[in-house]
Amino acid sequence: MRMLRALLAVLCLTLVAPAFLLHIAAPAAAQDAPAPDYKDWETLASEAETLLDKDRVSNSALEELRARVVAWRAKFTAAQSANASQIDTVRSQISSLGAAPAEGQTEDRAIADRRAALNDQLAKLQAPGLAAVEAYSRADGIIRRIDAMIRARQASALLKLSPTPANPANWPAGFAVLTQGVHTLWSETVEAWKNPARRTELRNNLPLILLFLVIAGLLMWRGPGVMERLSTRMQTGASMRMRNIAAAIVSLGQIVVPVGGMVLLVLAIVWTGMTGIRSRALIEALPVAAFAFFAARWLGSWLFRPGAYAQLAERPAEARFHVNMIALMVALEAFRQAFITEVRPPLSMAAQSVWAAPLVCITAIFLFRLGLLLRPRRPSAGPSADFRTQILRLIGTAVIGVSLLAPLLAVIGYVAAANALLWPTVISLGLIGLIILLQRFATDIYLVVTQTGEDGRDALIPVLLGFVLAIVTLPLFALIWGARVADLTETWTRFSGGFSIGATRLSPGVVLTFFLIFALGYMVTRLVQGALKTAVLPRTTLDKGVQNAVVSGLGYVGIFLAALIAITTAGIDLSSLAIVAGALSVGIGFGLQNIVQNFVSGIILLIERPISEGDMIEVNGQFGTVKGISVRSTWIETFDRTDVIVPNADLVSGVVTNLTRGNLTGRLIIPVGVAYGSDTRKVQAILTEIAEGEPLVLIDPAPAIHFVALGNDSLNFEIRAILSDVNFKLSVQTEILHKITKRFAAEGIEIPFVQRDIWIRNADELRAGGPRPKNSSDEPGARSVADVDPATIRNDPAAEEGEET
Repeated sequence: MRMLRALLAVLCLTLVAPAFLLHIAAPAAAQDAPAPDYKDWETLASEAETLLDKDRVSNSALEELRARVVAWRAKFTAAQSANASQIDTVRSQISSLGAAPAEGQTEDRAIADRRAALNDQLAKLQAPGLAAVEAYSRADGIIRRIDAMIRARQASALLKLSPTPANPANWPAGFAVLTQGVHTLWSETVEAWKNPARRTELRNNLPLILLFLVIAGLLMWRGPGVMERLSTRMQTGASMRMRNIAAAIVSLGQIVVPVGGMVLLVLAIVWTGMTGIRSRALIEALPVAAFAFFAARWLGSWLFRPGAYAQLAERPAEARFHVNMIALMVALEAFRQAFITEVRPPLSMAAQSVWAAPLVCITAIFLFRLGLLLRPRRPSAGPSADFRTQILRLIGTAVIGVSLLAPLLAVIGYVAAANALLWPTVISLGLIGLIILLQRFATDIYLVVTQTGEDGRDALIPVLLGFVLAIVTLPLFALIWGARVADLTETWTRFSGGFSIGATRLSPGVVLTFFLIFALGYMVTRLVQGALKTAVLPRTTLDKGVQNAVVSGLGYVGIFLAALIAITTAGIDLSSLAIVAGALSVGIGFGLQNIVQNFVSGIILLIERPISEGDMIEVNGQFGTVKGISVRSTWIETFDRTDVIVPNADLVSGVVTNLTRGNLTGRLIIPVGVAYGSDTRKVQAILTEIAEGEPLVLIDPAPAIHFVALGNDSLNFEIRAILSDVNFKLSVQTEILHKITKRFAAEGIEIPFVQRDIWIRNADELRAGGPRPKNSSDEPGARSVADVDPATIRNDPAAEEGEET
């Protein structure tokens, strides 16, 4: 575990340090960056605004124009901090001159001239930055207009209504596309065969083509089954900890092997030299379709495996079947897109509807059934299972909704909207499945590293890994659902710019700098604390309480300094929050009064040390040993091994009995009673001998035996002894009492006990059934005195505390 923690720390520093160094070096780079050429920028900005006003440029041209404007905006961002250090210097010089005179007042002429010169210098230094700010605003506005125009065009394309494919009148258009495509493919093949150079190329490459075809056939036909059986064998035959990891790695061959075979098949066809433009487009779609099919098939085999620890469906076999059929539909969709891509002229709206709607409807059928299977009907056990059930139910409901809405849109004629709804849903399901498998794989690695059992799957780290994977894949989900790469980069740019709170601007770089400096300061503080606690302070003459106080105080000071240095280094200006903090301080003072009181009390305990760790104390009726003193409370362990958390304020303002303050010695008092008639001198001598014989009883001062009272039932003595360690008080008392009992029995000294006799004056009347006593119970079921034998009453030991009647 230590090695793992060290590796994680090195990895974090490796990832964080470059970003931190870039953040630190950014101002210096901005100082050295050349000033933008505002003439060229003006030409580009005017051209861009003209094109946007006309709204006649294509989306690709808009994207190219946007990239150029973004590059200029980055230059303006860097130029905004130009002359930053010189501006700070001049502002400091102006501040050193004092406040400017109020209206109607005058100041020394030399100071006034100097102030005017510095203000002129400041205006000149600020001019490049102000110009960059203005140009940045214009560039940002142009980018926003381009993004808005592209999004409006995308929305218009999605909402375009095509002729309904349900109308038989539109079917001939789709059939014409099919016949035209087949004719084109045949024409390209015939034309290539008639070319002597193509035939020569075919004859030269024929051995290699045949070899590729044989290998491709074997890989695609037998490869997936062989890899699946191999992964299953490894999962059942390998060691308990490594089998899932090894099986998962080997199972990737179910994708790699057949897709590799498809690539060889494509190469064999291309090397024949008999392909044309249309056939080349179809052939190049083969690897994409193969990857989609076999990847989905692999996901389904792992996600819906019988007996999996996190079963996603109650009928895994049926779920795998529907996943395979959806994968087949995705492969056919890739072929459809490739088939219509090279059509010249482009397909009519009716032909596009006829070609797209059938696949949408068929896929929706399998997707609907898969959504039903994803909705669990059995109650789950445990909080994590409850959360997983809710997520699966939500996903299943969304899938069912999409499978109902997409074919309806396609039949109406909104084919683009149906495609934009159905296929991203299918790909998103695949990505969600991949996240689940990656989380399982990472969990298996975690179990191997930590050497924990299956219960470790519900630990914190595996759950956090799942959340991290979900967050990391958010950009992929955005791209799947139609977001442009430019949209993601723009979002990241605005996120990197941060947001302003008063005069302070918080950005990821500022926050990263703060946490990095604070983490380093915290680590240094803990290292110094550990060195003092284990290497330095134990070699001093300070007692344990002082050592703990020094270590704790150093921790508070170190954390405060780390936070202060981190705030200063990150450039966070908290002066603007002073008014808000002042307004909130009153409410915080009342609301956190007890917490602040306990905090101050904890500091007082660490400084004055009325109690220390290891002391035996009594407070608020609780008796125990101090195990730890924190900022807010003190932890006391009682003798029955229960933990009592006492607020520090009670220890400072209340009455506390410290039995071991300064030393461990303490007095033990044991009362002893003997029967009347015993030899008191002999009893005193026996008790003195027993007390002096105990190892923990101090000889100086010697134990004392006092004859303290002539009691009602006994002669009362007390043993008073000083113990060297009061923590063993009960043990010493127990041993002394054992010895006293044994010695008194041997010497014939009686230890008295209380006895009582009950005399009933009217016993004869009670036996004869006479009148009942006035104080007898009248409640139903109560026994009267007449029901009790007087002899039994007299001899009953339980009646020893009764009174004479």
